[in-house]
Amino acid sequence: MSDRPINLLEYEAAARARLAGPAFDYYVSGAHDELTLRDNRAAYERLRLAYRVLVDVAERDASTTVLGAPLRFPVMVAPTAFHRMAHEDGELATVRAAGEAGTIMILSSLSTTAVEEVVAAASGPVWFQLYVYRDRAATEGLVRRAEAAGCQAIVLTVDAPVLGTRERDVRNRFHLPPGLHVANLLPAGYGAVDQPAAESGLSAYFAGLIDPRLSWDDLAWLRELSSLPLLLKGVVRADDAARAVEHGVAGIVVSNHGGRQLDTSVATLDALPGIVEAVAGRAEVLLDGGIRRGTDVLKALALGARAVCVGRPVLWGLAVDGQAGVAQVLGLLHDELDLAMALCGAPTLASITPDLLVRPG
Repeated sequence: MSDRPINLLEYEAAARARLAGPAFDYYVSGAHDELTLRDNRAAYERLRLAYRVLVDVAERDASTTVLGAPLRFPVMVAPTAFHRMAHEDGELATVRAAGEAGTIMILSSLSTTAVEEVVAAASGPVWFQLYVYRDRAATEGLVRRAEAAGCQAIVLTVDAPVLGTRERDVRNRFHLPPGLHVANLLPAGYGAVDQPAAESGLSAYFAGLIDPRLSWDDLAWLRELSSLPLLLKGVVRADDAARAVEHGVAGIVVSNHGGRQLDTSVATLDALPGIVEAVAGRAEVLLDGGIRRGTDVLKALALGARAVCVGRPVLWGLAVDGQAGVAQVLGLLHDELDLAMALCGAPTLASITPDLLVRPG
């Protein structure tokens, strides 16, 4: 593409021009007034960088590991639903691009491609994001299928006992286009996200199928289903993070569901330092929400994140140019992080420390 976007914000604008209105609205929207959606982004803008000078940065190394898996750089693909609304190759294009970039893809339960097909197409690690259904047998089947397919971790979403109100989806009466289904739930009979009379089809899907009774007591049951490491996604409180570690989880994803659940909830970057302190190295801490620049990645790392996850920008790349678009989005973040490391006088991830950050005023 001669007119290929040169940053993630340009990818969003290009995706808006290519996607059907309801699909773009589904991907981009937040809950209610979208205050948390905006604050996730603003949290990065509130921090400034106090860069070091006269540091040898001729060579930089952004490689790391997450739960033992090597990453070329500390950016992972967050779980997002319904990739085939963005591009016909859907999750297959995304996982191939993630492998090309040398990183991990977290596959959504609400994938439009079956987990077995996605892992078969992968050249890098795939983790599986899990919703717990009222039908616990169906949930058990999902976990066992993910492990059998070759997924390397289970990421349990804990911030969605019910679905937040995304008013754009209500207005559009969101539903999946003909021919698309929740592929992983087709065997259990839960593959359809239909258009209801007066609300979002996904809201109706959650209300009827996702279990709002999920509690701390269920973590032991989930850990018995699989030998895979378990991470909790959707944590913003330090006490919840500490409790999760006591329950044996391997990792915490500091997340507010991209601002799509409880509006006016705390921005994830603001929640991160307290969670890192509470976890105290006993589990790995990841973060998502609002990341659009390499400097954002650096700021999250400086506050203690092991790595970050990006969701919407991956979908923008997918919509614009399929696998190549996703690869370009991830490549832009890699190159911007490399540049930020050089200009901050931080040639290694270990040298990205909290003293680089300043909060004006």
